[in-house]
Amino acid sequence: MDISEHYAMYITVAKELETNLYRPRGGDFTEYEGPIWKFVSEKVTQAYQKVLSVEQACNSWYSGAYLLETVPSVIYILMKHGGNFEEAIVRAVNDTKDNDTIAAIVGTAVGALYGKAQIPVRWLDKLSGRTGLNDDGKMLELLAESGKLWG
Repeated sequence: MDISEHYAMYITVAKELETNLYRPRGGDFTEYEGPIWKFVSEKVTQAYQKVLSVEQACNSWYSGAYLLETVPSVIYILMKHGGNFEEAIVRAVNDTKDNDTIAAIVGTAVGALYGKAQIPVRWLDKLSGRTGLNDDGKMLELLAESGKLWG
């Protein structure tokens, strides 16, 4: 399944599940009121068709710490750069306001889609795997065990 199929699946599933209505806190679409899936379907699609950069698109819906900002930002980044682990993370960190949350979600998605092999080696080499002050490598051991168990 490619990124566009994931996008379409999100719209289909969210349309059935979502009941809340949202209003933007900032950006270019303050007149909008409705569900997130509809905002994504309209505004993210328009941004993609206009070939906006991640920064331009995310600024247009104000990519802060609010679902109506976070979800479109994550989806747009995955649409534009979901095939490139490093670029997706870099864009999430550099081009969004709530970059820690958005990068964590984008990283989880591209990690799940492509696995550890897509993570730049220079990033992995710098990880200590530390979960506490004196346990270097423990997190990496836990991840390896988890991989064996859940494959």
